[in-house]
Amino acid sequence: MFISLTHDQVQFCYGSIRWQYDFNEIAELVLLKRKKTYILENCAFIAVTAFAYYCMLFTNVIALYYITPTLLCYAILIILRFHNKVDFEYYVVVKDIYKKEVVVKISASDRPAIGKQIDQYLNYQYDQIVQKTKTRTSK
Repeated sequence: MFISLTHDQVQFCYGSIRWQYDFNEIAELVLLKRKKTYILENCAFIAVTAFAYYCMLFTNVIALYYITPTLLCYAILIILRFHNKVDFEYYVVVKDIYKKEVVVKISASDRPAIGKQIDQYLNYQYDQIVQKTKTRTSK
């Protein structure tokens, strides 16, 4: 379980990361979805292309010996870029009333279960707010 609820505390556990809050200390609990970036692969692709153009235009390399290493580098970069079918990274963000923020990266396979647990937490929080409102209005 990612989230364990008690009557006054919320405990979080994901992998080796564990932390807890009092129920009224959590200001926001969010599941974020971010598009994966491929900055390293894109920069390497640009560098290989620039090196190939440099060799083509400004060197006296005979018989195009730079083509084979260039194609090999392109193949490696394409494999690195497309070997993983997951296009998104998922994070759980917990902000407390003290302006402290905890961000935990979760795997895509754990996202549905953690999303359901966050929904349960939000339902529990809503029920507590409704219960407090009922006790205040009944007085």
